[in-house]
Amino acid sequence: MEVRGGIERVFEIRIHGRGGQGVVTAAELLSVAAFLEGRRSQAFPTFGSERMGAPVTAFCRISDQPIRSREPVARPGALIIQDPTLLHHVPVFEGLPDSGYVLINSTRSFEELGLEDLCRRLSPERCSTVAATQLALEKVGRPVPNAALLGAFAALTGQARIDSIQSAIRERFPGRVGEANAAAALAAYGLVLNKEIIHV
Repeated sequence: MEVRGGIERVFEIRIHGRGGQGVVTAAELLSVAAFLEGRRSQAFPTFGSERMGAPVTAFCRISDQPIRSREPVARPGALIIQDPTLLHHVPVFEGLPDSGYVLINSTRSFEELGLEDLCRRLSPERCSTVAATQLALEKVGRPVPNAALLGAFAALTGQARIDSIQSAIRERFPGRVGEANAAAALAAYGLVLNKEIIHV
């Protein structure tokens, strides 16, 4: 997260997942959504090894000012974890400040995942799990959770509008596939918003 003169200028997102889950596409879609809102953005990946199932990390930056950094995101404002099996095998929470957000693709709560201390440190309203893989199976017919997670990200952080996320998805995937993924994003958005309402 880039800070100048006490003002946060760049919101940085780090996305963790495995090859084949659309991690890189998620970062690109988020970048396009920000661009559609008239903001500056960038997205790029890093690969451990380019094979199906291998850990993959992608980064996205969103700003109202020019973005000069091209380094991997070390202190993310938000983490999106597309595969919960990475939680105990990869240092996914490295560099996460107390002001950060965490979104995990899981049917389980933070407590059930053994992450209650993290949730307390960040505050519960900054932590969410969403069953993105199940939503993708229902709406798209494939277990690719990225679009659903972007809808959930929009609800959790407010860093992108859901209509911008859906427009980016439809632009990337025209036709039925795009509509199905946009529906998954909207469903996840609604689930996270309802969690927040209940939480308050």
